[in-house]
Amino acid sequence: MSIIHPTAIIEDGAQLGEDVTIGAFAYIGPKVKIGDGTSVASHTVIEGDTTIGKNNRIFSHAAIGTIPQDLKFKGEEVQLIIGDNNTIREFTLFNPGTEGGGSVTKVGNGNLFMGYVHLGHDVIIGDNCILANGATLAGHVELGNHVVIGGLTPIHQFVHIGDFAMIGGASALSQDIPPFCLAEGNRATLRGLNLTGLRRAMDRKEINALKSAYRELFEQGKPLQETAAALLDNTDSAKVRQLCEFIQTSKRGIPFVRNENVK
Repeated sequence: MSIIHPTAIIEDGAQLGEDVTIGAFAYIGPKVKIGDGTSVASHTVIEGDTTIGKNNRIFSHAAIGTIPQDLKFKGEEVQLIIGDNNTIREFTLFNPGTEGGGSVTKVGNGNLFMGYVHLGHDVIIGDNCILANGATLAGHVELGNHVVIGGLTPIHQFVHIGDFAMIGGASALSQDIPPFCLAEGNRATLRGLNLTGLRRAMDRKEINALKSAYRELFEQGKPLQETAAALLDNTDSAKVRQLCEFIQTSKRGIPFVRNENVK
């Protein structure tokens, strides 16, 4: 049975699944779709063409689906799509897509968005990511799966962050971070592999292969693209291939400190 507080406003046309909870003074717009078991706390606003999946928890004062913060936006048909089992904490702000970026912002499953997190227009988030308090993603940012973003960290538009990467708190990120890596600082640079996350997710053989690849790529002073290509030709590790292919397709570059003294 759904529980709708009498002070909540549910516009005609909104679609609510079974066992949905809507708190006091919440607003649900006419194009919103909310899946089974999702709870929306008091004073939350959900607008636009927004689809929210099952068993999400949305806390008070979140603003979900309000128009993009893009001066080029002129009222086009755009979407925000949120998957299942996400936790969206207080005062978060999720914007839909824009016509110039594919018209959709998309969030996967099982993510935790702590207080004051901002997802800009055309952002793509994978599964099982954690964004700590005050993390802010500009437009067109893409996160893989199991990514961790530390608190108070802004991420520049069009940045791509790979699977199992971690960005330290209070960093400022303007370039791409490959999968499995740890970065921090202002501006953020690579500091090694995200070993804590990797040990929770994969066996020692894969981790050792990634350690060896990381040394070749970032600690030997060799040209990055050439080294990535050589590793691709000589590895049987799927994770190393994923790392090297990310490097080869990066558009914003990889922020690592080249050691010119290594011979």
